[in-house]
Amino acid sequence: MADWRMPAETERHERTWMAFPRPNDTLGATQAEADEAYAAWTAVAHAVLEFEPVTMLVDPVERGRARRMLSSEVELLEAPLNDFWLRDSGPTFVTGKDGRLGAVDWVFNGWGAQDWARWDRDALLGRLVGEAAGAEVVPSSLVQEGGAIHVDGRGTVLVTETVQLDPHRNPGATKEQVEAELARTLGTTTTVWLPRGLTRDYERFGTRGHIDMILTVPAPGMLLVHRQDDREHPDFEVTRGLRQVLEAAVDAEGEPFTIVDVPGPARIRDEDGFVDWNYVNHLAVNGGVVACSYGEDVADGRAREVLESVYPGRRVVAVEARPILARGGGIHCITQQQPAAGVSR
Repeated sequence: MADWRMPAETERHERTWMAFPRPNDTLGATQAEADEAYAAWTAVAHAVLEFEPVTMLVDPVERGRARRMLSSEVELLEAPLNDFWLRDSGPTFVTGKDGRLGAVDWVFNGWGAQDWARWDRDALLGRLVGEAAGAEVVPSSLVQEGGAIHVDGRGTVLVTETVQLDPHRNPGATKEQVEAELARTLGTTTTVWLPRGLTRDYERFGTRGHIDMILTVPAPGMLLVHRQDDREHPDFEVTRGLRQVLEAAVDAEGEPFTIVDVPGPARIRDEDGFVDWNYVNHLAVNGGVVACSYGEDVADGRAREVLESVYPGRRVVAVEARPILARGGGIHCITQQQPAAGVSR
């Protein structure tokens, strides 16, 4: 058996980690756009803070702004940053059989060496955050990001072929090699491979197929899956094809998944083309769920009902997510949970 296990996101957290925005190509072309990003990240931090502690990495150039905007209850940790998607650049936390905390330090190369990305500073965050959390750093040679994996905490991990097998990330890697490294670092025994991600994710500022834009795991044996219902949107066919793959898959216990669909918002385009707006890219926190809102009463309300049904007993808090999605991800993408000390199974 592996020494490490990645707990399910629904297990108890010690805290959530984030990174405060700083100037770069994705922050915004104008001060108004930049202010929109600062406000969105701040709103997510304050929503999470209702349920558990938050530690925010802050680049030195943004220390004053972060302290002004963020509650004094948000712990700040100064660190040089390139970008602010800590789910991807930071570590993935795991626990040992004895309950000790580990931090898997994946190789981060700017989402497959994207031409617009810079990652000399962000590539160091896996170790930096792990050490700051008091975790044992677990080095890995696998190039991937935290948004590229979802686990059930019982041996199942879900991934996409276009991320882990991306020639710009892991050239020449086989599924068997990837599965072996996931087993070593996350304690998984069954890997469910999806062929791709959402359409927008393959545009210039995309991640080439992150799993956390497609689905999440609200409970063992259950998948909450994004569904696009507008036939004009290319993801109408994409999401139905992905669902067929999931219907044929089994988890680590050899059981088929219970699949719950959550339709996306009615709006399918923004100024840049077809959107990837979805409700599965949320964060489960202690006693709650911090979810994306898109300013649509009907769709947002329907999504809330679905979330409340698959997370019984948890309070759902919605945060306006359009400024986050416009920059390439969602609430899950900018947060990273640290499991509570002593969590083991």
